[in-house]
Amino acid sequence: MTAAAALREGTERVAMAPTSLSPSRAGDFMQCPLLYRFRVIDRLPEKPSAAATRGTLVHAVLERLFDAPAAERTAPRAKALIPGQWDRLRESRPELMELFADDPGGERLAGWLGEAERLVERWFTLEDPTRLEPAERELFVEAELESGLRLRGIIDRVDVAPTGEVRIVDYKTGKAPRPEYSEGALFQMKFYALVVWRLKGVVPRRLQLVYLGSGDVLTYDPVLADLERVERKLHALWEAIRQATESGEWRPRPTRLCGWCDHQAHCPEFGGTPPPYPLPVRVGESGSVSQGRMGPD
Repeated sequence: MTAAAALREGTERVAMAPTSLSPSRAGDFMQCPLLYRFRVIDRLPEKPSAAATRGTLVHAVLERLFDAPAAERTAPRAKALIPGQWDRLRESRPELMELFADDPGGERLAGWLGEAERLVERWFTLEDPTRLEPAERELFVEAELESGLRLRGIIDRVDVAPTGEVRIVDYKTGKAPRPEYSEGALFQMKFYALVVWRLKGVVPRRLQLVYLGSGDVLTYDPVLADLERVERKLHALWEAIRQATESGEWRPRPTRLCGWCDHQAHCPEFGGTPPPYPLPVRVGESGSVSQGRMGPD
């Protein structure tokens, strides 16, 4: 089959440089450019993770708890939300049942749900929901920079004081990082602060990470210079991603995190071979197909 015929049959894949970044995708590229390619360009499937799924469940419970009047936001009520939110999660993502396919008696599932209960309970030792009235929960935000790069993400909670000061809160179901790694943990929060600043013209007063796994709360009060540095960093990342998309050179960056990667079978560091790269194509007026350079769409 010729290239033109393949394109007409819809079998020719085209790699397009991204026009948007989220904290997770920016983090993927910084961790390992090849991982970014596998997730964004190749869209390789990944197995459900018990830890990540539990995090999604706990986030849903903490979001829904604020539907209740302040006086009713108690730990027993929050734990009572877990079964229903788990049912909703399974209905929307049936593949999650793969996590417990080898658990016919339900013992592992019961233990997994019990750990979710403990994480929810711990939250009440760190914050008092009866004294909180979030302005936003699970807020999708998106801002376009002057360069054309769009930044997007979902903020767990936004609190606004009567004086107008903004606090951005993110729940983490893992443990707090050691102090020397706190800057990496704050990158996501500074990303969100940058988006809020670009959207509202307001620098958030406080960024707050609530670690339910260890019972720690990490706070940071950003200044405008912080957000300008993050913006420059994101532009540099975007340019590096654009160049990698055009060249097809996505270099693996081995770290200890490789042990948890689903894509070892495709990674050269583990003797694997990446999928064929979806080369850019353009169709001329005559219908012929040739390779072409790409930029942000």
